[in-house]
Amino acid sequence: MASLTVVIPAYNEENGIKEIVERVLLVQKDLLKVGVSKFELLVVDDGSRDKTAEITKKIAEEHPELRLISHETNKGYGAALKTGFNCAEGDLVGFLDADGTYPPEYFPQLCEVALRDANLVIGSRMAGADSQMPMTRRVGNLFFANLLSIVGRQSVSDSASGMRVFKKDILEQIYPLPDGLNLTPVMSTRAVHEGIKMAEVPIPYSERVGRSKLSVTQDGTLFLQSMIWTALSYNPVRLLGMLGLIGIGLALMIALGLAVVRVQGDTTLEPWNVVALYIGAISGVAGISLFALGAMFNYLVSLFHKRPIRQGLFGKSLFKTPMEYHFGWFGLLALLIGFGIGLASLYLGLNGWDMDRLWLYGLGSAMSILVGVQLIIYWVIIQTLEELKQRDMLVASELLFEANTKPEATAWSTEIPTNLTVME
Repeated sequence: MASLTVVIPAYNEENGIKEIVERVLLVQKDLLKVGVSKFELLVVDDGSRDKTAEITKKIAEEHPELRLISHETNKGYGAALKTGFNCAEGDLVGFLDADGTYPPEYFPQLCEVALRDANLVIGSRMAGADSQMPMTRRVGNLFFANLLSIVGRQSVSDSASGMRVFKKDILEQIYPLPDGLNLTPVMSTRAVHEGIKMAEVPIPYSERVGRSKLSVTQDGTLFLQSMIWTALSYNPVRLLGMLGLIGIGLALMIALGLAVVRVQGDTTLEPWNVVALYIGAISGVAGISLFALGAMFNYLVSLFHKRPIRQGLFGKSLFKTPMEYHFGWFGLLALLIGFGIGLASLYLGLNGWDMDRLWLYGLGSAMSILVGVQLIIYWVIIQTLEELKQRDMLVASELLFEANTKPEATAWSTEIPTNLTVME
């Protein structure tokens, strides 16, 4: 039989703490039906200035399974949750907000899924159950969930849900977690990238008791930053590579458009040509840089965490070897194309072509050469990082081999063998 600890972080929740605590305590009978025999409830008072602690303490006098933990000062939503996690005695740890928005009656369902086949179960407000979530927050949650699904290649409908159950032994994998309201999206992002088996259970969502502490703009920006930086710390090429491909794609479309115009015989330099040219040049160079930078950072992340290099932007490479291994000949090809266009333009210019017809080709030559140089530089850096990674692996394997093959040392004997003749 399993045990469950439910953590409720509370800050100035005197109007709703009694109701939510009593609702959580009532689910114990239903928890027994799904295999949870031991239960405890931790309320972490995060330096409240109202009667939250007093109300909780009074309830705890009648319910020994309820414990109150108090912070002397307000440390933040995430800090209160982490205090509860560290004090939890259950094999399973669940949490929900103190404002009455999440239904504790769904804890048995979350626990059942966790005990059956998942390490982290999220109560999803976006998976079909009745929800009273304001439209602005609903849109924000859809955005963050889709972002996580893209960067993590795993479908998540509610990345910021504040009601979850997880097995306590995964904390080592998902730590560190922030002290603020962004704990939940960071937890989701880390869990996805750590390969933790996740599941979602649809839950209803209600209007909170009292005034919301969530700022859509400020906390939404914090959520976005937290998810992006967390994802970058695991698989940088997923984000940087996507941005790079967008830049490269835009540059190619502009180049194609300009080429079509030139083929049609229009060699005039209109303002829109100049704007398109600048946008295309910047997008192309920036796109190549971001894509290559993402690939390089994947090697740095791998060296830092001492883990295998994660798969690239598309999971499996389009080549038999990772795409970054081909940066060298990509770069050489770009250099050859650039020099070829440049020499052809010079030849045509010396034979009477006007610069009105040649300036675009000259610019294309310079762009191709710059891109080629970039790719070759990144190829050299990546090869160096690969060499360092291989060196670490070889050192570790050789040390392990020597440790396994080294003969056991024998202690020196202090006795004189009897078959020896002592010389006078």
